[in-house]
Amino acid sequence: MDTNALFSVAGKTAVVTGGSRGIGRMIADGLVSAGVDVYITARKAEACDQTAAELNEMGPGKCVSLPFNIAGEEGATAFAAMIAQRSPKVDILVNNAGATWGAPIEDFPDEAWDKVLDVNVKGLFQLTSKLLPQLRAAGTADDPARVINIGSVDGINVPGTSNYAYAASKAAVHHLTRQMAHNLTRDHITVNAIAPGPFPSKMMAFVLDAPGGEETVAKSVPLGRVGTPEDVAGLAIFLSSRAGSYLTGAVIPCDGGISTKSG
Repeated sequence: MDTNALFSVAGKTAVVTGGSRGIGRMIADGLVSAGVDVYITARKAEACDQTAAELNEMGPGKCVSLPFNIAGEEGATAFAAMIAQRSPKVDILVNNAGATWGAPIEDFPDEAWDKVLDVNVKGLFQLTSKLLPQLRAAGTADDPARVINIGSVDGINVPGTSNYAYAASKAAVHHLTRQMAHNLTRDHITVNAIAPGPFPSKMMAFVLDAPGGEETVAKSVPLGRVGTPEDVAGLAIFLSSRAGSYLTGAVIPCDGGISTKSG
């Protein structure tokens, strides 16, 4: 058995949404370093372009910045058309773009539900649907195309913060992952979800950047630390490689053991 080939993703093409920062960037970084050509998208062009430039300095894969607002069916359709013009096949789709909102239960606004569910659940579904021709073109029985949805440990355990719409949306992402996986097996497409715990990101900045914040968070993690880029990128590479080709419909916590806690 050639274990180097088993975990190789070199030569593949990927799309990573929300790829300019946080977990999206971590995964894009790992894929580019492993020889994947990666299209990253985000709403802010400057951040997207800067990330692509930085990742291109590493190689051996290439990173292409495609700043775009993929929200809504029109946005997903237009972005999928941009990808189709550049690549007839997409081997890996990482649905990472997300939104969150925190407020006490009595003050939690309707607009929060609309925004968070539209981005985290409906947007993920719409973009995957629009990119199906490229995913189908890439997938084979031995080497399926891969869809990796970014969920959250907050969709598994009850979170300690008042992020009601976010937690509900991530639980929905996990179940949507299973349903999509079941229905896309015939197209040689696997669909799995990663459920991250605490990682350095904009969503976690309000906690981690506070005085003593990272230390406090680390104490709440059974493995005693916050996640690193290698942790989540390694899992994404596994799911995208031959080693992960027989896995579909899985929701994999990448959380240092938080999901094992009972209270």
